Amino acid sequence: MNAYQLAGAAVMAWVTVWAVFKRPAWFHWLLFPAFLAVPVQLYLVAYFGQDVSAHHLGIILETSPKEALEFLGNKLWLLGAVAVAVLAWFAASLRVACKSRDLDWKDQSRWIILASLAIGYGAWLYGMSVGVAKAKPASASVTLGSDSASQQQTSPDEVGDDEGEAADANASAPSPSTAITATLPKLPRWAAPPLDATLFGKSWPFGLAMPAWEFWKERKYLSELAERSKAFKFGARQEGAADRPQVVVMVLGESSRFDRWSLNGYKRETNPLLKKEANLVSLADMVTAVSATRLSVPVILSRKPATQSLKAGFSEKSFITAYKEAGFKTYWLSNQMSFGQFDTPVSVFAKEADVVQFLNPGGYTDHSSLDTILLDPLKAAMNDPSPKKLVVLHSLGNHWNYSHRYPKEFDKWQPSLFGQKNPAYTDRALKPALNNSYDNSILYTDWFLSQVIGSLKVRGERGEMTSMMYVADHGQTLYDGSCDIAFHGHNTQHEFHVPALVWYSDQYKEAFPGKVETLARNRKAKLATENVFHSLLDLSDIRYSTEQLQRSMFSKKFRRHKRYVDSYGWTDYDNARFKGDCREVIAKGKPLPQD
Repeated sequence: MNAYQLAGAAVMAWVTVWAVFKRPAWFHWLLFPAFLAVPVQLYLVAYFGQDVSAHHLGIILETSPKEALEFLGNKLWLLGAVAVAVLAWFAASLRVACKSRDLDWKDQSRWIILASLAIGYGAWLYGMSVGVAKAKPASASVTLGSDSASQQQTSPDEVGDDEGEAADANASAPSPSTAITATLPKLPRWAAPPLDATLFGKSWPFGLAMPAWEFWKERKYLSELAERSKAFKFGARQEGAADRPQVVVMVLGESSRFDRWSLNGYKRETNPLLKKEANLVSLADMVTAVSATRLSVPVILSRKPATQSLKAGFSEKSFITAYKEAGFKTYWLSNQMSFGQFDTPVSVFAKEADVVQFLNPGGYTDHSSLDTILLDPLKAAMNDPSPKKLVVLHSLGNHWNYSHRYPKEFDKWQPSLFGQKNPAYTDRALKPALNNSYDNSILYTDWFLSQVIGSLKVRGERGEMTSMMYVADHGQTLYDGSCDIAFHGHNTQHEFHVPALVWYSDQYKEAFPGKVETLARNRKAKLATENVFHSLLDLSDIRYSTEQLQRSMFSKKFRRHKRYVDSYGWTDYDNARFKGDCREVIAKGKPLPQD
């Protein structure tokens, strides 16, 4: 895609709207969303180098307004000034458009353009419905509506890795309309208009309709997904130790960075309690595919491939359902917000649990709960008379504002942001305090996880077999060295390389000595969050017909697979270089294209 193509798409959109409405004053209101989006666009480009997308709309709408204002910090006034200027610009241009008739399209050329557009869009819709004739093998071009447009480039490694995945549970027979279009001739390739939805989506201002449309489709799809996948089953059963009472805890960490854990070699003692645990294995090389919670967590919970993490939803259910099928009572206890029942990529999976509790009344602000709020519900779940239980704890972990993630007694490293009102993460002058507060939040996470382990030990004393797995959804960039960026949403190693660990009780070790030995051997293996689903089920010896033990860190059949991360396309993390102090992940070869 080049500047000429982008300019051509924008010009075509302008000509279409102008020809249809004839008078600028009659379509000026269509530009209002674009005017409102200017401050957001400027902010994303300045701090993240990204354009507005459906993903950004999801983050904005799944975030409380107070959190968004706090996140902007001292940049709020700048964006406010831009917004005021943009609204004044809109009002002035509307006034001119209403008063002047000089730009009205009155001559006969308008009807010629309208006829041409009707033919072009008609051909495009026809090609979208029945397809476009295939190009000769030598041609590598793809146009919207062609048969090859929906095919993704797949490496041989991906084909081998995904052989065991179950087929889409929602596949159905062709509809009558599909049968009719199948009998129609395909559109000749020469007649296919050079329309590209991706190209149009990057044009301004009408291209903004594309991310809005994609976001609406995502919401619609997610709202229907629970019903559509209701019949999905893994056919899971527990084999080993099926007659023993058991508690499994899965902790989903938030915004935690691998190299800030002293368990992993950090110079500060951020894990004084976890380092004392004898039955704890810290995994040295776990990578997440995307540095955003709403996209990374579904890959942890389900068999959703990393290269599909930018797509909304998934046709399968999560490990929660597999545990339910194997006879476990399941819990989802969250210190994050719920955005409706089935309208975020995470809440769709959360609602699979038998017991669901969202315990955060204040988003990510200083009015939110500390992760300690999860401990009493965890103990209540453990005291449930059901002999087998799976408890998922979705923590706030180390999410910005870092100083809001821990109480005063954990404010160890100074100066910190503790007690400061609305500090701005974009203010590089706050680097020392920001980093100290982040380390303090890791120290509190250490305490929180040690409390979870302590509760599991109590159950062990009563004869129950217990275990815990922890994995963070993504990491953070923290103005490292000369790096001038912070937070997440960037393409850095600091955000892709995440901490992960497993703790097991003596009773578990006694029941599954082979799994414990294999886990220890794989503690330095190259892992991805795609391994979590398979490993968590194998941890409890839960079997199912489509299992992939080569993805389980507890299995002797374990083998490496390519680890793709969202960095200028799907970049092979293990075939990339890390650029500068930001440790930006740059592919040595050509990244796979993203859908």
